Amino acid sequence: MPRTRHDRPRRRPSGRRAAAGAASVLLAATMLAACTGAPGPGSTPADDTIALLLPDAKTARYETFDRPLFEARVAELGEYRVLYANADQDAAKQQQQAESALTSGAGVLVLDPVDANAAVSIVTSANARGVPVISYDRLVAGGDLAYYISFDNEKVGVLQATAFVEGMRGSDEGSGILMVNGSPTDSNAALFKEGAHSVIDDSGLRVLAEYDTPGWNPEKAQEWVSGQIAQHGDAIAGVYAANDATAGGAIAALRVANVDPLPIVTGQDAELSAIQRLLTGDQYMTVYKAIKPQAELAAEVAVKLLHDEEVTAPLEIQGTPATLLDPVAVTVDDIMDTVVADGFWSVADICTPAYADACRAAGIG
Repeated sequence: MPRTRHDRPRRRPSGRRAAAGAASVLLAATMLAACTGAPGPGSTPADDTIALLLPDAKTARYETFDRPLFEARVAELGEYRVLYANADQDAAKQQQQAESALTSGAGVLVLDPVDANAAVSIVTSANARGVPVISYDRLVAGGDLAYYISFDNEKVGVLQATAFVEGMRGSDEGSGILMVNGSPTDSNAALFKEGAHSVIDDSGLRVLAEYDTPGWNPEKAQEWVSGQIAQHGDAIAGVYAANDATAGGAIAALRVANVDPLPIVTGQDAELSAIQRLLTGDQYMTVYKAIKPQAELAAEVAVKLLHDEEVTAPLEIQGTPATLLDPVAVTVDDIMDTVVADGFWSVADICTPAYADACRAAGIG
């Protein structure tokens, strides 16, 4: 297995910050505290501080799972300080948050980039200070990365498209579909699309149109699908949506247009709303990614890098030690064996009063 050791020169604070730099430190740390709730400047050494930089709040998983799971595992490993920031899908804001974290003493950055290309400057800035960067969930498009933790993202697209084609079985030959892809600035989105096309292109389905959704924004997905409904009408037999948020936008557009029955719609992330849409038949499938092992591994690697300890990985991707976890396709028939069995969602979470009948019909309870 590839092995790596972080042996670049590290910036180590010597007591308190020098008085000459106090004003700039206070400004940067205040910026970080304002957007994350992190404490202001103090005497916490870099070897005790980790920054977790996540890309957006529209995708439910980040605030619901990634952040709390990461922070909980760090707390189990010792008395470490986590500086947290969410960029709200703004690459420039993420750059500022990273600089603030570095100035505030972060000894490791765990970075899920808004824009894979723009984030190279964050990695470069961290490298210049001797601070290792873990590329989390999305691979930064360059720079000297210490580790990469994600899922097999091309496989995600293959799982989505395989289930999609299966769900479309029985439709007319050459049935028309829409493809609502992910954000053009997300390196994972290209892999989802590549995996999906590897199945769809040989399926006999006819792609009427496809769209790369800026920032994974469900409102933009809804707007685009609405336009396609106006153009193609009943020719739309299915919608490949790259994640649950864009699936929600697509389904909203179909509902507004009174499309009945709804076409097959895919998704990803196993958001609670998506699991409930599986029960009602509004969404055909989603992809479950076990975020707990991903977040916990990121925390464990971050703590090791913080202390210049050796880390190992089963893979090497673009020269970076990497771990890729396996995604799992979920339809209504798989809910109990996947998200419920793993404790990702409980029956109580899913089977609220509005979904009680659908849960009974699906054998969930």
